[in-house]
Amino acid sequence: MIHPFTETILAVLENHFGDSAKTVFDLSPMLGYINQKTRSANRGSKSRSSFANLYALYVLIEDYIQQGFDKNSGYDKYPGADFTPLLKRIRELPFGQKLQNHALNNRANDEFHKYYPDDDRRPILRKVDLQKYWINESLLQVEVSGRRYNIAHSVLDIIREYAETKRQSFEQFITDCELLKKAPERQDDSLIVFIRSLIAPERDARLFEIVSYSVLRSFYAEDIIYIGSTAQSVSPERLRLYKTGRTNANDGGIDFVMKPLGRFFQVTETLDVKKYFLDIDKIERYPISFVVKTNMSISDIRDRLEAGAREQYAVDSVVRKYMDSIEEIINIPVLLSIFEEVVKSGHVHDVLDEIIRWSKIEFNYMDSNGSDPGSVADEDEDE
Repeated sequence: MIHPFTETILAVLENHFGDSAKTVFDLSPMLGYINQKTRSANRGSKSRSSFANLYALYVLIEDYIQQGFDKNSGYDKYPGADFTPLLKRIRELPFGQKLQNHALNNRANDEFHKYYPDDDRRPILRKVDLQKYWINESLLQVEVSGRRYNIAHSVLDIIREYAETKRQSFEQFITDCELLKKAPERQDDSLIVFIRSLIAPERDARLFEIVSYSVLRSFYAEDIIYIGSTAQSVSPERLRLYKTGRTNANDGGIDFVMKPLGRFFQVTETLDVKKYFLDIDKIERYPISFVVKTNMSISDIRDRLEAGAREQYAVDSVVRKYMDSIEEIINIPVLLSIFEEVVKSGHVHDVLDEIIRWSKIEFNYMDSNGSDPGSVADEDEDE
């Protein structure tokens, strides 16, 4: 696969290997995998970044070099790198502050195998009981015309270039948001067009979740319900939508929760029936609304889910329980219409504020004063 960042990869390789760069690139599964993982580099901040697996490789190759094995033999006798320092180092890297251990433990290997199913090697070797880790040295060795090249240093340079490209892209995105925030009211049309552009099938799933939350939060804030434990204590209360954690955290959680109604929302970009029913099962078939990153009609989505349910379960009563658990489906056209209502209510700047805030949190962006945007006090104590 050739994409814009491939040129950067080849440029780095030329600095290390001269005329052999293209051959080294073509013969190396490690470089091929990294090429796949860096596709988003030149697509802007709104495309999905791939730091976790790349950083797992980075810290192990960095350890390999620090121990001198890029110049000396004997790596097969090395007792291995310890897990805790590796994870600490990952979190010191740009955008790495909140990354978890999954890439070190299995995800990088599983994904590498997906791209190279006929290659029995895995890039990360580990001894689980001792929590020791190694990079697979054979994947760092590339033989060209009888000469063996070690790509360890070039891999680190490539990953650093990727992180820097994404940093610049993200900072430009935040700058654009901040400029729109400061723009005079007569330029609100530009802001509206900008936010609309973020609600699209090709956008990064994490940013889509952030924008969905920001739009729905402002939309439901206009609604007031009357609630109380007794008839005498009934009082008005605005609906509040809460984001329950980071996007794509794989923590089994629910994305948004509404207070005081207790509505659950899950954002997804898939139409895989099993994923929907897994979300339904984990809250014991409590009613749940799905925000789906698709232009497919709601009726078609429901039909596909029901067809998948019948194929999987066959029993009508079971199918009905699952389908009845889907309280609402919000697709892209519905989300856009909701955004139009938010615009009419005059809260488009509130949407932008939330996009900026949660984007900084999601992408581990530190403000210029060094503070984590996720550590600032929220407007409500329990939010």
